[in-house]
Amino acid sequence: MLNYIIRRLLLIPVTLFGIMLLNFAIIQFAPGGPVEQVIAQLQGTAVSSTARITNQGGDSGGGSTASSSASGNNFSSTSNYRGAQGLDPEVIRQLEVQFGFDKPAHERFWMMMKNYLTFDFGQSYFQDRDVVDLVIDKMPVSISLGIWSTLIIYIISIPLGITKAVRDGSNFDIWSSAAIIVGFAIPGFLFAVMLIVVFAGGAYLDWFPLRGLTSSNWEQLSLWGKIVDYFWHLTLPIIALTISGFATLTMLTKNSFLDEINKQYVVTARAKGLTEKRVLYGHVFRNAMLLIIAGFPSALVGMLFTGSVLIEVIFSLDGLGLLGFNAVMTRDYPVMFATLYFFTLFGLIMNLISDLSYHLVDPRIDFEARGN
Repeated sequence: MLNYIIRRLLLIPVTLFGIMLLNFAIIQFAPGGPVEQVIAQLQGTAVSSTARITNQGGDSGGGSTASSSASGNNFSSTSNYRGAQGLDPEVIRQLEVQFGFDKPAHERFWMMMKNYLTFDFGQSYFQDRDVVDLVIDKMPVSISLGIWSTLIIYIISIPLGITKAVRDGSNFDIWSSAAIIVGFAIPGFLFAVMLIVVFAGGAYLDWFPLRGLTSSNWEQLSLWGKIVDYFWHLTLPIIALTISGFATLTMLTKNSFLDEINKQYVVTARAKGLTEKRVLYGHVFRNAMLLIIAGFPSALVGMLFTGSVLIEVIFSLDGLGLLGFNAVMTRDYPVMFATLYFFTLFGLIMNLISDLSYHLVDPRIDFEARGN
């Protein structure tokens, strides 16, 4: 198993490099880069007025501050940028130097990756803050939504799935399946809007706050008051994330148990006189839960970084999902590539942990023996 772990660890930097290179290449062809964003601001045609020129800019990947000297490229023509007509070419040249676009793309990529190796993610183009500081500020929201929603989904889905498998075909199984289908069919963001209308002062009740992770007087509250206030703010967002997330896991749990229950070793165990409880939890449970438990790291990664963007927007929660979305919309390349680098690295590590959890749950699984 040690050799398998070493091989997987050696593959992480190769995979990470490939993902970063592919995304960097795609971005080079995307219109509306940071220079064009600032040009639109100067021309008064920008959609958003939140972006501003910073005194220091990173390279196009956000790895380091661009040099103040221009390269030998000819910047006398502004035709490369849409909407740049009428601007002084010197202004365009200064913008390119500021954002690091006075260098060829391959130099910017290598500079970015070199800095990322030392976790130097540079500074946001438009927020005048280090990318690391931005990520740290947004992390509590995403961690809160991801961890609690994932835990609740597992706590609900596993017992419900086991019960449905044991009582397969009963009225409970039929009605619970109908409820699961309805929950799965309702998009999380639509359910979030409904929760706001009903419970957050939209039209009926005003039981829960509409925005933020904590109240404005959170620092003055007691320890118990802080805990209550924290979960008071999280209740509706977590319900919105959970309502559609538990359906898949519930059916996966049910089908896994049904598949194991129908196997020969279960028939043999029953023939030996073992009680149904002993058969279910002493023999079936470990085999049936293998896929479900091992998939927990991947489910957590998905919920942390990709599953809550709309929920963050609807409930005014400033987390990593919203940070990444805004970075894409404003072409804030340092934030885009830094978060991509971090999330990809974290995801690759969690995938390795997921594989190892298979072996921990069932030591009979040996990846080395399979030649992986």
